[in-house]
Amino acid sequence: MILLFSSIILFNFIAFKFAKNRLTYNQILHIWCFTTSFQVLFDLFMEYKYGAYWYFDKGVDWLGLLAHIFLIPPVNMMFLNWYPSKSTLIKQLLYIIFWTCFVVIYEITAILPEPIGFFYLGWWEIWYDIFVAPILFVILIVYFKLILILEKMLLDSRST
Repeated sequence: MILLFSSIILFNFIAFKFAKNRLTYNQILHIWCFTTSFQVLFDLFMEYKYGAYWYFDKGVDWLGLLAHIFLIPPVNMMFLNWYPSKSTLIKQLLYIIFWTCFVVIYEITAILPEPIGFFYLGWWEIWYDIFVAPILFVILIVYFKLILILEKMLLDSRST
């Protein structure tokens, strides 16, 4: 639990201190809502239906919502803020690999016993994240590009 609360404070501080420099408030709201809803939907199956992993206790847990609402969205804000969208494909892939390593290391720390950890594994293995995290990052990137396209369309329609 120590890791969860300290991470929430640290990640939100970093995200709002540095990531908001490049992201608009509209984009932040979109990222926050998408991340929360996508994570809850993903966990609905992985956590509750299949018992792959869980936060704190099996079943619906109010403390588990803290991770969904206040931990993961600022991480995605940081990821998108520093994503090298105008760089080469190699740099973009290396960036995703770097963040995947971060996710794996963080989850290794999160499964430490309480009071530090808060994440528990059922049949899920940490190494699965090596394959799942990049897919989730790509989904996030595609969603963010859609936001950018829609913002541009809105601005273009207002200027005519």
